[in-house]
Amino acid sequence: MSKLAFLFPGQNSQYPGMGKDLYEKFPESREVFDQADEALGFPLSKMCFEGTEEELKLTENTQPAILTVSVAAYRALAAKGFQPDYAAGHSLGEYSALVAAGAMEFRDAVKAVRQRGRYMQASVPVGEGAMAAILGMSPADVAEVCKKAAESEVVSPANLNSPEQTVIAGSAAAVKRAVEMASQAGAKRAVMLTVSAPFHCAMLLPAQERLEPDLRAMKFSAMKFPVITNVDAEAVILGDEARESLIRQVTMPVRWLESVREMIELGVNIFVEVGPGKVLAGLMRQIDRSVRVLSVEDSATLQSTIEKITQARAEAPES
Repeated sequence: MSKLAFLFPGQNSQYPGMGKDLYEKFPESREVFDQADEALGFPLSKMCFEGTEEELKLTENTQPAILTVSVAAYRALAAKGFQPDYAAGHSLGEYSALVAAGAMEFRDAVKAVRQRGRYMQASVPVGEGAMAAILGMSPADVAEVCKKAAESEVVSPANLNSPEQTVIAGSAAAVKRAVEMASQAGAKRAVMLTVSAPFHCAMLLPAQERLEPDLRAMKFSAMKFPVITNVDAEAVILGDEARESLIRQVTMPVRWLESVREMIELGVNIFVEVGPGKVLAGLMRQIDRSVRVLSVEDSATLQSTIEKITQARAEAPES
């Protein structure tokens, strides 16, 4: 029997116009955008549909926008009768996964991620932090490069994305040193990224300390299906476990490679990226080409994915 996992993207998936087709074609999706506008007190939907790239790149806007589009896509899929066996989200996407699983109310989550974005931005003055992608080098070798490059500053693996891709974060000078060292040590590519803050590293401790009371004040419930957390790459089902994971996640690396491998180990053979963009589908090709990877970000991809899941289930032998 086929097992299904939904994957929810992080904040490198934003683009102007995202979610508009969902809003226009599915009442369940429209309701999500309306709830976001009401909860935040400004028309986030308009920013998603008509906003500029500059507006959407600000992390306090990016985070609620991607969460809203992802949940809108999930609700349209769920309304057609599709639920996953497991879910996971990359960084910010973990909030989308937890809303889908019923651990968090969407209104609470959209307000929390807006604040999360503000806290992250305020933690590190512009220019002092940086991130870089190291390609074609093992995660263990990247970690070793970071240790050598630190020189009493912060630089560490932030996103363990695939066997071929690790993103690092820390102080601008230390990240630059790590990029140079990785290039000399044989990385295929080592490139600085354009980001608003050095996510998932110790420099974001002030953001974690500000976000923690917000999350502790929110209600978390038991889930309809397990979510694989970024920090531990393990399934959780209890609301309190989910809350603790979100708190620790701010300064801890996203263990995406291990999370995907854990789901495959649990028998998942169909993955659906739910939300804007196809970044996670690209990473899946680097992790394991034997599993099927689909996506839902508008009405066309929704219809195509439903047909392909239905066909795969019909062809799968009964276990």
